Order: sequence, then structure tokens, then C-alpha cells
Amino acid sequence: MSSIQPRAYESTPARNVAFLGLGVMGYPMAGHLARAGHRVTVYNRSASKAIAWCDEFTLGSRPIHAETPREAAQGADIVFCCVGNDDDLRSVTLGADGAFAGMAPGAIFVDHTTASADVARELHAAAKNIGLHFVDAPVSGGQAGAQNGALTVMCGGDAAAFEAARPVAMAFSRAFTLLGASGAGQLAKMVNQICIAGLVQGLSEAIAFGQKAGLDMNQVLDVIGKGAAQSWQLDNRGKTMVADQFNFGFAVDWMRKDLGLVLDEARRNGARLPVTALVDQFYADIQQMGGQRWDTSSLIKRLR
Repeated sequence: MSSIQPRAYESTPARNVAFLGLGVMGYPMAGHLARAGHRVTVYNRSASKAIAWCDEFTLGSRPIHAETPREAAQGADIVFCCVGNDDDLRSVTLGADGAFAGMAPGAIFVDHTTASADVARELHAAAKNIGLHFVDAPVSGGQAGAQNGALTVMCGGDAAAFEAARPVAMAFSRAFTLLGASGAGQLAKMVNQICIAGLVQGLSEAIAFGQKAGLDMNQVLDVIGKGAAQSWQLDNRGKTMVADQFNFGFAVDWMRKDLGLVLDEARRNGARLPVTALVDQFYADIQQMGGQRWDTSSLIKRLR
């Protein structure tokens, strides 16, 4: 069964693109690029995943998997990337086998990794020095958003590079927005994660309270979801939290990595994040309970 859901694509001229990193997000994102008619070369640290992707997305001309990021980037107008963290990002961009070494002058690197604003600025400067463009473009929407081609993408970088990349990136996006200079995309993603952390903790406490009080929480969620308490988390995770199901998308380990970036940035800029810091420690409790791969709604497990 395909990892992506059918959707209508914008009419965009076919481009030569590369995609680096075929994890739970990158695999379907690259698939949408292929389904939209772009000529896609993929790279993944585990070659077996790249081979499987090529087998799934053979549409007309056969997709190509490359042995190195540099090889994948050769001839690409735009190189997309979605890897794990700052170090992973440096490993696929810099050095003799990195993508920057294979990209032609004027090509654009669009990074969907959730990483630090510092590494975004570092790589933007490195790319600019050799005639390339770099856009930091972390995403929100989780695995389901990637599979449905409905990600929200927060971008930082130069306007011209953003405008050139946007029509192609809309193959897997519902919104692709420039929020400022290099690093702004990563900072906006941090804002997103701060919001989610507080919302999930509040929802966890509400459900746990209601269950202790003997309420039918599925019915309660239906009611309060029509009022001021409504949120994406309530609509999409409330009833699965009631059912003690936590295998939906974004894992606790990933959330702790993201909140670490948030708290590091807050120490630099002086922002006060008492609730976020506390929820980060609650997620550490979930990890201690063995919930590293449970989704972020598993915060409620601490309260039961």
C-alpha cells in the first residue's frame, strides 16, 4: 500500500529535484514530488530504504537513488532534505560527499529538518559563499500531514529562493510561508512546539480529571470541542487519549529533541518558558516509563 494519499497537484513545470532523508516524513514527501511529475533523485543513509522508495514511485521515468548526498544533488534545481538533527544536517550538506559539493551555482537547498536556528544561519552563509541558496523550512503536520501532502511549512531565507522553491514544495504542503531571514523558519517551529507542549499537557489534565470525576469523556470531548476549548489536539488526540492509544505520529523522543532546541534558544534570547520547561520534564518521565516511541499525547500516562 502506498505511503501517500492521492491528491490534486498544482500545475508546475517538472523540475530536477533531489530528496535527502527518507524517514517517516521524507519518504512520503519525496513521493508527492514524484507524483507531481518532478524528476526525483533520492538519498538515504540506509540504501535499502532508497531502493524501496524507487520501487514504489516508478512513474514513467524510473527514479534514481544515489550513493551520496553529493551525487543526489548533481543536476538538481532544488535539493530537499529532512534528517534528524543539526549534526545529521551538516553531514549531508558539508564536506566532499555533501550536497553543497554537488550542487550547481544558483541551485536551492530547502531543509525540512527541525534543527537549530544557528545551524540554519551557518548553512545559509556557507551556501551563499559558494553561490547557492539555503532555505530553512521545518514542517508541522506530522506523519499524516506528510502522507496527505498537507504539511504547514515555516520558512526562513531569501525571498527569491523561497519564491522559486514554493511551487515545487506545494506538492506536499498546504501552506509554505516565508517568515523572515535565515533562521526564522526554525524559530517559528519552536513557537509551534511551545504551543503543542502546553496544549497537550492541558488536555491530559482535563481528561484525567474528567475520568476521575466519573464523566463519559468521549461525550464531554464532543461537547467542549464545539466551544472555546476546541483545538487540533482535542479533535485529533482527545479520544485516543481516553482509549489509552499512543501510536499516532510524532514520538516523545523527537519532541524532547525539539524542546531542547526551544530551551537552548530561550536561554540565549532571555525568553521565560516555565510551562515549557516543566512539560519537557514530564516528557522525560514518559521516557523513563518506556514511552520513547509513544506519541506526544502520552503525557496523560503520568496522570493515571
